[in-house]
Amino acid sequence: MHVKNRIAAAVVTGAAASLLLTAPALADDATVLTAGALAGPAVAAGDTISASILPGAQALFATAPGGANGMKCAASSFSAVVNDNPAAPGAAALGSTLSVSSCTISGVPGVTGVNSVTINNQPYATTVASDGTVTVTGTDAAPISATLNLRTLLGSVTCVFVANGNTISAVADNTDNSITFTDQQFNKTTGPSACVTNGYFTAKYTPVVTSAAAPVFVN
Repeated sequence: MHVKNRIAAAVVTGAAASLLLTAPALADDATVLTAGALAGPAVAAGDTISASILPGAQALFATAPGGANGMKCAASSFSAVVNDNPAAPGAAALGSTLSVSSCTISGVPGVTGVNSVTINNQPYATTVASDGTVTVTGTDAAPISATLNLRTLLGSVTCVFVANGNTISAVADNTDNSITFTDQQFNKTTGPSACVTNGYFTAKYTPVVTSAAAPVFVN
């Protein structure tokens, strides 16, 4: 190679190296949970995401899948602490809690009202996958469980229900930043005949937001 050509090649190589060093770094891949937009900033580990049912909506603990009879709660919320939020595609790990209140009951023979509802053993291990699947899981020692204290014609009774298979699942939707549980089965483990044998939990929580009120997206 002529000296002139070697000098030209060195100049080009040096210029390219300079451009690589001074160009802005490419953005990292989006994490599973982002705040404000798809592929936006990562929701930080340790942050809390949360949502309530919409005003006028209800969380339903029905006596049959798709049914209208059972316990209806005018107030309910979902919250979760983010433990791990890896790059997408993947699954974020959270510890979630559910609450319900302002509950009434109808269509259950002999039951006239609801004294209290307690969701036991919280928080629950929860994953949110890139495909929008939300999975809540209990343990043998701390199952997903609800205790209902109900008023009946013969006095108050206590009913304990445990999630079928010790897990419930939901779907996350970026359209309205929601998490929806549909007909998730619970089985009675303790209680008299006034307690129904099975209950089916349905509720939609929206919008899911960070502690800074930014909507949460699943990537």
